Amino acid sequence: MKFRTQTYPTRAAVFAAAIGLPVTLMLAMFLPGLWLIGAGWVAAVMGLIVLDALLAASIARMEPHIDAPGSGYVGHDYDIRVTTEFGPGIPPRAPEQRLSVNDRLSVTPTLARAGVGDGGMLSLFGMRTDLRGTAVLERIWTRWQGPLGLIWRQRIDPLQSEIPVTSDTQMVRDTAAEIFSKDANIGQKLQRLRGDGTEFDGLTEWLPGMDKRSIDWKHSARHGTLLSREFRTERNHNIIFAFDSGHIMAEEVENLETGEAMTKLDRALNAALLMAFVSLKIGDKVGIYAFDERPYLYAPAIGNTRSFSQIRRVSAKVEYSTAETNFTLGLSQLAQNLQRRTLIVVFTDFVDSTQAELMVENMARLLKRHIVIFVAFRNTALDKLITQNAQTPQEAAASLIGDGLMRERDIVLRRLERMGVNVIDADAETLNMKVLNTYMLLKARNAI
Repeated sequence: MKFRTQTYPTRAAVFAAAIGLPVTLMLAMFLPGLWLIGAGWVAAVMGLIVLDALLAASIARMEPHIDAPGSGYVGHDYDIRVTTEFGPGIPPRAPEQRLSVNDRLSVTPTLARAGVGDGGMLSLFGMRTDLRGTAVLERIWTRWQGPLGLIWRQRIDPLQSEIPVTSDTQMVRDTAAEIFSKDANIGQKLQRLRGDGTEFDGLTEWLPGMDKRSIDWKHSARHGTLLSREFRTERNHNIIFAFDSGHIMAEEVENLETGEAMTKLDRALNAALLMAFVSLKIGDKVGIYAFDERPYLYAPAIGNTRSFSQIRRVSAKVEYSTAETNFTLGLSQLAQNLQRRTLIVVFTDFVDSTQAELMVENMARLLKRHIVIFVAFRNTALDKLITQNAQTPQEAAASLIGDGLMRERDIVLRRLERMGVNVIDADAETLNMKVLNTYMLLKARNAI
């Protein structure tokens, strides 16, 4: 792609030339014979500007080379190195570079001053991945002065370099590895141990101390000895993560422990990917569904741990939206897509009981055939507002309003619990483990 160039005077050149104009005018008015001195000053400045342009580093040789990460995790910081080799000759004076990106990234500093060395220069930018999706490095501006400091030369290079930004799967793998390495009930439950679950595994000789209810009388009579049925934990359950990607889920929530701010939707995806990784390890199947004002993504459940990379790629298609969520259309379409009993994990949020009414009705329909985990984000801002020590009437009124909203929210959540929904109301710090623990408890109770 062809670069564009610009050459224009610096402030110093403009100021130097501007000084000569009033001097020329004054001499022409009061000392006409000396007006050529002022004109000569302006001409000399213009000549120096032309000379500076001729001596400045060649635009064609100032080609920048970008060293940027090939991919990134949302909410992480990365470094971008820009190197420019200009070769022998007069080095560029006061070089600066600016990098433009799309809305998925933010770059600091806005204007980087390059360090000049032997035959080249280096600029460093800090890149933060703000949103999932395809981040684009659009173009880079490079400008520098001539050796006299009278002109700027500028080169604009189009980049269009794409960087896929996905959810933080490194966190998922690290957390999952820690979970599987622990010698705890959760780790034991991940094994296919005999005696757990309700799926028939085989027959064994009954011994004193075994549960008498496990005796298989028919086979015992056939073999002439008491035989006991053994069971194992079921596998190949279907799990669907349903993401509400409406405007409420685009709000940022802060992790009070780390100070990291991410959208509710990104935090939901991180929690889902962690549970998906563990579920695939156990032997269950995982799928993804997303909706806002209408359903727009459905990936049927697939199994095998090698499928995790495919699930991660599909999760990157869950888009941010400014639309109002249509729970009736979204959840009814999900129910039509599912042909067998499924564990549905719904990530959503709501602000008042009126908005939640349709959501509750459609949850009831899902519960007729499926198991539902409802995941909402605890409003920590309202919690602070309610518990604050009000000093003014305005603060007291705000605290009362916040308390009313929180009561309405709790009423909706308790109503869902009475219907049989497994409700999680978590903050950013505890969301991941609460989702995973709820899943493991359902597996332990053979509720799936």
